[in-house]
Amino acid sequence: MVVGTVKEIKNHEYRVGLTPESVHELTASGHRVLVEAGAGEGIGAGDDLYVKAGAEIIASAAEIFATAEMIVKVKEPQAVERAMLRPGQILYTYLHLAPDPDQTRELIASGATCIAYETVTDATGGLPLLKPMSQVAGRMAIQAGATALEKAHGGRGVLLGGVPGVLPAKVAVIGGGVVGFNAAQMAAGLGADVTILDRSPEVLEKLGMYFEARAKTRFSNKANLAECVAEADLVIGAVLIPGAAAPKLVTADMLKTMKKGAVLVDVAIDQGGCFETSRATTHAEPTYVVDDVVHYCVANMPGAVARTSTYALNNVTLPHALRIADLGWKEALRRDPHLRAGLNVWDGKVTYQAVADDLGLPYTPAQHAIA
Repeated sequence: MVVGTVKEIKNHEYRVGLTPESVHELTASGHRVLVEAGAGEGIGAGDDLYVKAGAEIIASAAEIFATAEMIVKVKEPQAVERAMLRPGQILYTYLHLAPDPDQTRELIASGATCIAYETVTDATGGLPLLKPMSQVAGRMAIQAGATALEKAHGGRGVLLGGVPGVLPAKVAVIGGGVVGFNAAQMAAGLGADVTILDRSPEVLEKLGMYFEARAKTRFSNKANLAECVAEADLVIGAVLIPGAAAPKLVTADMLKTMKKGAVLVDVAIDQGGCFETSRATTHAEPTYVVDDVVHYCVANMPGAVARTSTYALNNVTLPHALRIADLGWKEALRRDPHLRAGLNVWDGKVTYQAVADDLGLPYTPAQHAIA
């Protein structure tokens, strides 16, 4: 199979779909790999390393889109990239379609076969291709939140861990999944006063056993959530409904109860955000202020630590890329129901129910694509 990876063009996105090591695995299996010139610069991988791994360096993304049978990316294709997709071509990347009707419409029109990292599952019901970026984003959320809390960045001027004789910052983490766990782990490690909210008694029990006295847990109902948000210096939004738009848990009215200079970090912004006042930002302009509350809503947070993120991502995406290249996408999806769960768009049809439901589009089961 001819596999291509291109330089990411989303604002301040430095990750790349394939590392030189991943290219070597693909070429060793007999596949032809095309890499856009300079695609790996953001992770410190020059074109020479890709050539050594067996790749062909191509001057333009347009040529790769025109030639490759499978495009491997990191972020969702931008409008100019969507226009280059063709019927039957495989797109393997993060998509986050539920809050993005324009992208969904154009992927449908392209006729491409679109497999989304974020909805591929595993035997335990987890999301293994989303997990490493959730780990990165959860940890980064605390770094970003701590910086935003500094007075020079519009925050309250509070040090997350405090100092002897001065109380630490109060951190509320909404959601106890992978993002929430990693955020709480970082915040507690810095000495913050951490509370984690979740609706699952099982999740709360596991978190309580892990953190013991280093973090508190609370059941996430409206009253508890409102109280924690009002008291917090930093709120981390870490909720996820696989493939679907994130619920708006923190309302505009709740914002009015918060401290002046408090900070919200919305890690769910890729799926539309879990704060009513959220709108996607970029690393170039990461924050904005509503009702004296600083909002950090960068939609590609892991892109700021591109090398760590790219290698963590390739560890989990490459095995599926190899199967797709070795077997063809239909046979790969036929053999692996977990990979099949990643199929979001095929032959002009939406094949992931949560996306179809959120956008009011007809739903075609993925099983039809491989019949």
